[in-house]
Amino acid sequence: MWGEFMRRVKIIIGITLILLCLLSQTVLAIDKPEFDLQTKSAILIDAKSGRVLYEKNAHQKLPPASVTKIMTMLLAMEAVDEGRVKWDDKISTSELAAKMGGSQIWLEPGEEMTFEHLIKAVAVVSANDACVAIAEHLYGTEENFVKAMNDKAKKLGLENTYFYNTNGLPPTDPDVQGNYTTAADVAKMSLELLKHPKILKFTSIWIDHIRDGESFLRNTNNLVRFFKGADGLKTGYTQEAGFCVSATAKKDGMRFIAVVMNAPNSKVRFNEARSLLNYAFSIHRSVDIVSKGEVVSKVKVFKGELPEIDAVAKEDLKISVMKGEEKEAVKQTRLNKEVVAPVKVGDKVGEIVVLKGEEVLGRVDLVANEEVAKANFFKIILQLFKKFISNIMNIFE
Repeated sequence: MWGEFMRRVKIIIGITLILLCLLSQTVLAIDKPEFDLQTKSAILIDAKSGRVLYEKNAHQKLPPASVTKIMTMLLAMEAVDEGRVKWDDKISTSELAAKMGGSQIWLEPGEEMTFEHLIKAVAVVSANDACVAIAEHLYGTEENFVKAMNDKAKKLGLENTYFYNTNGLPPTDPDVQGNYTTAADVAKMSLELLKHPKILKFTSIWIDHIRDGESFLRNTNNLVRFFKGADGLKTGYTQEAGFCVSATAKKDGMRFIAVVMNAPNSKVRFNEARSLLNYAFSIHRSVDIVSKGEVVSKVKVFKGELPEIDAVAKEDLKISVMKGEEKEAVKQTRLNKEVVAPVKVGDKVGEIVVLKGEEVLGRVDLVANEEVAKANFFKIILQLFKKFISNIMNIFE
């Protein structure tokens, strides 16, 4: 009887050890994923925290082909935000823009097209002529626009990136240095572009038309059609650069970016980007932190008609965490020490930051949910007196 009992105990212990061994191997696989990628260079990042989940030769300088247009679209979106161009502005096509080769929408010299349709053409069909038309409209010449691209690259800390033109076409002179960048730098500029979410309205299009339906547009990024949650960003191909893509997808509040550079063919490019994105979603889970408009705290208002106001979340905040690390995420509510009237609805009064150690997993602004006018002279004097008494009391505590 006792012998049979001990035999069963040994079996249970053996099975437990095997399971623990398998579990430890699984954890190692998550920490250090192994992909047999054919592409020369790649990187996978969390779009909210910037955490690098996987990389292969991510800092190797390579020609990006039309992935260049991520920076072109970034400068265009900044121009919109700054009010230097409107979506319905008509832009005239120059001789230079009209003679661009490669992917294009066949703009004619003197033809006018709205800024919105030109951006759509760049995002969907990678139109080289549209890039130059936008560049000339915003900066006078393509050369000035390219200088702004390189200045922006320096500002973003893209130390291994250089732009020769707006669209990624190789120079006709073999002695001239063409565009180059790295997978890591492409990921950074992709993150910056995603700060302008309206661009996803264009990069997520599968099929559309311009010129009153006369010109057909079909997205060069197959993942937009065949990968759930994919909504951008940009593909590229030249003989020198091979097949490239910066792909992003969003599911359950989580967003990741996979950059693939110098793949041997288009099928490999999309398959490997898909594999990277699938991996990211499989090892993460989404955690709700706060909802848009949710009251988080009270904030004191100095010199105001009201003594305090509600601080509410400006946007929804969800974070992506590795499965099993949920408890390591720490939420911090950081309120401004003093808010001085007048206060307008939407003024920033603090923020919520979610941390894992020193790594920022996500953040959202806290804003005022009501307006507070400046108090009259006598009320301000009374507030100053109360503040003085409070400070005196704190000294003697």
